[in-house]
Amino acid sequence: QMQLVESGGGLVQAGGSLRLSCAASGRTFSSYAMGWFRQAPGKEREFVAAIKWSGSSTYYTDSVKGRFTISRDNNKNTVYLQMSSLKLEDTAVYYCAADRYGLGSASRYQYEYWGQGTQVTVSS
Repeated sequence: QMQLVESGGGLVQAGGSLRLSCAASGRTFSSYAMGWFRQAPGKEREFVAAIKWSGSSTYYTDSVKGRFTISRDNNKNTVYLQMSSLKLEDTAVYYCAADRYGLGSASRYQYEYWGQGTQVTVSS
């Protein structure tokens, strides 16, 4: 089992920044790819970003490219999502997830473990 705990969500004005963190425990974090997903009310959970186990490759959905950055610290068993130039449409619950295959994927079905989510609300 792996436990994932997100933090860092909150209320921010449009154009502002937030950094989400996801702390992992219980498994060998460094062998897992990590992903961030989000789910807005009434919508499907969607892929945001992913990072390979080594941190050498990252992937983003088009709508966040150039604004969000995913990173990881395998010594701290933590993955981060730095979000800048936030828009109203970024409002959602953000989830981190772990993929045992290590390469990173945009498919939520690839991920074995999920956190409980953290709310991000962008206001005008």
